[in-house]
Amino acid sequence: VQLQASGGGLVQPGGSLRLSCAASGFTLDYYAIGWFRQAPGKEREGVSCISNGDGSTYYADSVKDRFTISRDNAKNTVYLQMNSLKPEDTAVYYCATKPADSDWPTCFGGMDLWGKGTQVTVSS
Repeated sequence: VQLQASGGGLVQPGGSLRLSCAASGFTLDYYAIGWFRQAPGKEREGVSCISNGDGSTYYADSVKDRFTISRDNAKNTVYLQMNSLKPEDTAVYYCATKPADSDWPTCFGGMDLWGKGTQVTVSS
């Protein structure tokens, strides 16, 4: 049972990247999936999350209207489309999930299975 994040890279300001979070060993659409990031010297922060059940989506204020989270159940993968990237988006990005019966009050809370991160660097 694991998650694997991929799709990071170097992009110029204003550019786009699509991150993928592929699940193996379990069916991802039954679970909430969150994207988190951690920049050097900063705490990890929640970027976006998609809930199980009705598939509600949540975004940090800093990425609203620029990032979009989505699921492809056939590919057992969750994506994070990142547009209009800014230098402050530079970080290692991680995807994570939590038990289906988790009762944390927020989508981002209670994550206990983490994938290895993928580096996103926004620079000219």
